[in-house]
Amino acid sequence: MTNPNNKSAAQPLRGVRVLDLSRVLAGPHCTAMLADLGAEVIKFEVPGHGDDSRHLGPFGDDGESVYFGLINRGKRSVELDFKAPADLERFYQLVADADVVVENFRPGVTQRLGIDFESLKAHNPKLIYASISGFGQNGPLSNRPAYDIVAQAMSGLMSVTGFPETGPTRSGEALGDLCAGVYAAWAISSALFARERQGEGAQYIDVAMFDVLVSLQMTGLSNLFAKGTAPGLVGNRHPVSTPFDTYKAADGLVVIAVASDKLFRRFCESMERAELADDPRFADDTSRTVNECSLRAEIEDWTSSRSVEHICDLLLDAGVPSSPVWNLAQATGCEQAKSRQLLVQPNDDRPPLVPQPVFFNGTKPNAALRAPRLGEANSLFGLNHHGDTHEI
Repeated sequence: MTNPNNKSAAQPLRGVRVLDLSRVLAGPHCTAMLADLGAEVIKFEVPGHGDDSRHLGPFGDDGESVYFGLINRGKRSVELDFKAPADLERFYQLVADADVVVENFRPGVTQRLGIDFESLKAHNPKLIYASISGFGQNGPLSNRPAYDIVAQAMSGLMSVTGFPETGPTRSGEALGDLCAGVYAAWAISSALFARERQGEGAQYIDVAMFDVLVSLQMTGLSNLFAKGTAPGLVGNRHPVSTPFDTYKAADGLVVIAVASDKLFRRFCESMERAELADDPRFADDTSRTVNECSLRAEIEDWTSSRSVEHICDLLLDAGVPSSPVWNLAQATGCEQAKSRQLLVQPNDDRPPLVPQPVFFNGTKPNAALRAPRLGEANSLFGLNHHGDTHEI
């Protein structure tokens, strides 16, 4: 785990103030990434209740949500009621001195509260304002409520995830929320650059989970455009390249990924089945995919009598990509994760944090401070709610 006191890490967003009106996942993930890069993030929460994710398990020994802690690291929390005139006026004062506002309300809510882009631009003509929603700010679906599973279902992603015999399934993680958060952070950083470099005025950023998930499906889209029919379920295998799948080993599953004829020949030689590379059924990627079932039988005849570790050692020595299928404990506990500083331990006994994953000049900026208690920074920003006053 990295040292949370590393002050030498690059902080490209130092000096940027972000007002975070978002809750649960997509918006908070975006602003946590900005906090990692040095931005000051002020999180506005409902008095007495806070972000709904504060109440989502699992919970640590201190009663705090571990989930909330992971996605709200490095922020300050203030309680604010946008329906209270005094609170709204104080918020406008903070907007005047801010750089960025991030929100993920359903379209129309910010207008009713008086905190939409047009209203806030009047208080800060250089404000960057990012809205994250399920379907965006316009279009026939824009007013629909959308959790991640809805975006996965309607974007087509679910239709290509799973096995034909069991049907479509969502990804094991909330990719719509998380990827929308990443795109929002990228767009905000780009807008900050444009404002600094080109003197751009106020900018409005509209990020939709639906748009994001559609745009990420390069393999599926290429198949759709080339064949005119929507791709379907193929399980773990690649829809175009073969062999590119999980295969049964003596003690579990092994991933084997071959995406060229040269690599396939090397793979066959590793199995001591060099003749398979000259079999007309397996002559090229297209033929191998058409005859995937026959090729799988040949491969699993070899893999099923060997351990995952032995198969990987043999194939990796030959330059053939292969791997075991790890669980999350194995992934985060391995030496590679330690080398890449995937986890950060705060200055207490709370669970570790998982910062943004990018290195800048050999160092990884991260907000090693734990997530704030509700209302922890009320007094710092002139708000009178009586939240928890632990030091930050």
